[in-house]
Amino acid sequence: MSTADFPTMTTAEIRSTFLNFFEERGLKLYPSSSLVPEDPSLLLANAGMNQFKEYYQGKKTMKEIGACSCQKCVRTNDIDCIGEDGRHLSFFEMLGDFSFGGVSKQQACAWAFELITEKFKLPLDRLYFTVFTDDDETHDVWRSLGVPEDHISRLGEDDNFWAAGPTGPCGPCSEIYFDQGEDVGCGKPDCKPGCDCDRFLEFWNLVFTQYDRQEDGSMPELPHRNLDTGMGLERMAAILQHKSANYDGDIMQGLIKLGEQISGKSYDPEAYSGPSRSLRIIADHARAVDFMISDGILPGNEGREYVLRRLLRRAVFHGRLLGIEGAFLTKFIDAVNEIMGGAYPELLKNVALVKGIVSAEEERFSTTLDTGRAYLDEALDGLDAGTTLPGDVAFKLHDTYGFPIDLTVEIAQGAGHDVDMDAFDACMAEQKSRARAAANRDAWGDFNNVWTALSDELAPTEFDGYEHNELKGAKVVAIVADGERVSEAAEGSKVEVLLDRTPFYAEMGGQVGDTGTLVSEAAKLEVTDTKGHNGLYAHVAKVFEGTLHEGDVVTASIDAHRRELIRRNHTATHLLDAALKSVLGEHVNQAGSLVDDGRLRFDFTHFEALTAEQLHEVEDLVNVEIFSAKPVVTKVCDIEEAKAAGAVALFGEKYGDVVRMVSCGTEDVPFSRELCGGTHARNTSELGLFKIVSESSTGSNVRRIEAVTSLGALAWLDERNEALDAVAAELKCRPEDAAGRIADIKAGAREAEAKLKQALLGGSSDKIQAAMGAAIDCGSYKAVIARMDGLEAGELREAWDAIRDKANGGDVACFLATATPEGKVALLAAATDGAVKAGFGAGDVIRKVAEHVGGRGGGRPNMAQAGGKDAAGIEAALAAAREMLA
Repeated sequence: MSTADFPTMTTAEIRSTFLNFFEERGLKLYPSSSLVPEDPSLLLANAGMNQFKEYYQGKKTMKEIGACSCQKCVRTNDIDCIGEDGRHLSFFEMLGDFSFGGVSKQQACAWAFELITEKFKLPLDRLYFTVFTDDDETHDVWRSLGVPEDHISRLGEDDNFWAAGPTGPCGPCSEIYFDQGEDVGCGKPDCKPGCDCDRFLEFWNLVFTQYDRQEDGSMPELPHRNLDTGMGLERMAAILQHKSANYDGDIMQGLIKLGEQISGKSYDPEAYSGPSRSLRIIADHARAVDFMISDGILPGNEGREYVLRRLLRRAVFHGRLLGIEGAFLTKFIDAVNEIMGGAYPELLKNVALVKGIVSAEEERFSTTLDTGRAYLDEALDGLDAGTTLPGDVAFKLHDTYGFPIDLTVEIAQGAGHDVDMDAFDACMAEQKSRARAAANRDAWGDFNNVWTALSDELAPTEFDGYEHNELKGAKVVAIVADGERVSEAAEGSKVEVLLDRTPFYAEMGGQVGDTGTLVSEAAKLEVTDTKGHNGLYAHVAKVFEGTLHEGDVVTASIDAHRRELIRRNHTATHLLDAALKSVLGEHVNQAGSLVDDGRLRFDFTHFEALTAEQLHEVEDLVNVEIFSAKPVVTKVCDIEEAKAAGAVALFGEKYGDVVRMVSCGTEDVPFSRELCGGTHARNTSELGLFKIVSESSTGSNVRRIEAVTSLGALAWLDERNEALDAVAAELKCRPEDAAGRIADIKAGAREAEAKLKQALLGGSSDKIQAAMGAAIDCGSYKAVIARMDGLEAGELREAWDAIRDKANGGDVACFLATATPEGKVALLAAATDGAVKAGFGAGDVIRKVAEHVGGRGGGRPNMAQAGGKDAAGIEAALAAAREMLA
């Protein structure tokens, strides 16, 4: 079969051809949504339909007949398969067209057929189509378009039927395959689409969501039929570039060639182990890492953060397998940005941050290797010679420690042990089955709850709290108790009350929800929090008088004093963000925040602790803005105007077409300008004073500053002054003299400590005299065995010098132990040359007795040292030494 019977196209040309084709037919072009889904039940964006879920559910409508997009996706089910074949990818691009009643099945199939045969010019004799077992309708559509009968197959529910879950939206699928030729197939005469071999490559799936499956198994038609299609861009690129694998397309080959240059290894597209596998893994994972960090995901130990860390470290490990020395992954980040930055400009906005995080993770990976290696070494030490390492141990290394199975096998075999790969594979299969069982549900998440139902019925809550602390005439549109909608709430009830409009700010963007009261003619409620649910503001409240009914009219009043303090702290986070960027660099991005009435907490991307000088500079910059009494101005504008004005957008945050821009300072050159929906001070002077109270780490690449303003700063200073006054009273001096007084006391303590140690170490000290008097006679030399608490590890050598001097030229050896002031144990064995010749071995003594204090050590025959953690074992160590030498 010829490989030159249709033209070639680049990945970029395929992407633009697809999107232009559907735009020309009336579908609205949507940009890719973030890899961080709006739906909290989803780990990562894994399908093009994710951002259209609310349209499928009927919560939103669009005036166009449908939508099209190129969605960036990350799927985590098969990370361990990546590199072992030509199909699996962790990051991929999904081209799709979608409709919510505006496009018929006939039209959808006709467009797909037109695109692939006339635009992509794929020959019909190499195209194959599958339909659901009893879906005669789709079968007949394909036949009417000219598809031969022997090019249509019927597949069952596992292949050609999509469902959101046991109940809910579902419908048949129709997949389109490309015949790559007999030479890449299994050779069986009955090979056809659905076979596990590589001959028939599925590249487009059309899902017709037309039923609503009930608990009794019945499937009535939905109010309107939906269309959800997905075409794998990498697969189509391989086809149109006359290749047989995703990794052979132009984008992946560009990254693989970079790997060849850096490692010096050659890539063989037919090899699925060794260097070629590692080159595929690095190319794939580097792309995923760049896109994930650019969308606001930071490495961590849970959820999507763990997926990122695992991909990043797996790429680094395979670099090591290729023999790459030192950090290398940032070179791949540059390459991904160069190749894909035009289609995804977000890659180019935070390059310094992405590369900084990648570099820091590469450095930290050695720690992970050490941790996993320690666990593996312990497991291997417990095995008899030639036995097999259990598969569950290998899986724990992989799953808990992030230790790649390749490295486990290599190390185990080097120690003379095989790994029970069958048991390991069984553990992996069980994990994958759990993930795949939820794969369809993951595309939709959990949407059947009270808040989904309410958001279908009710309009979003109107927030009227930027300028008002009280609102009269608000209507109760729903009451929720214990997750269920109720019609009324009696005295003593704890409920969530929804109003049509409210001055209460719902917790979001780091700012806590407002508190206050709701008062109707018949009821009074105390609001203890306000939360957001799909645009609805839920007032968490307790009825402390009367009964509240749905439909009642209330006066909603916030705690105005608390709100004012929150406003000030929120404005302080904007000033702090700008100050940090000024002092540390533009790589600083907000990574989380908490703003309440007592303090502010600000997490930001940075790679090391701030120095005292940097903290002081940041604090000064913020206070200069406060003391300058700059106006805080808010403006509602379109997103493009805000971007042109230089407004800072939160890293990874998603914004609509209309945004709220908050500026602190002059209009032309503000000190801070950010997109923010929270409440703020009207003038920086309202903050009074800004004081940083702590700086710490919350994880790799993220630092945290906690600070106070206004009344919080005053309370903090009062507390500090009271503490200083108390210290001065104890020292019997004025507060301003406390530091000098403490310095004098410390100097006196150091002098006393030096005198004490001299008394302990000097040749005339009681300790040395007593130890010498109790020395063991070993024939040609004497052995001094003694405990000398209070000395540091290094000072044991001074004690040995004193013992040797006290021996007056005679041959002597010693075994000394101390519990250091820090609570650790130090051991020292030493001897003169004559004692060594007579048989004393310092290293032998240390190795045999160190285990009593939970330590290990060694050294030369004339001197050896060890450390330990268990001071309770010192006496046992001394006794063991006496027994050896006696």
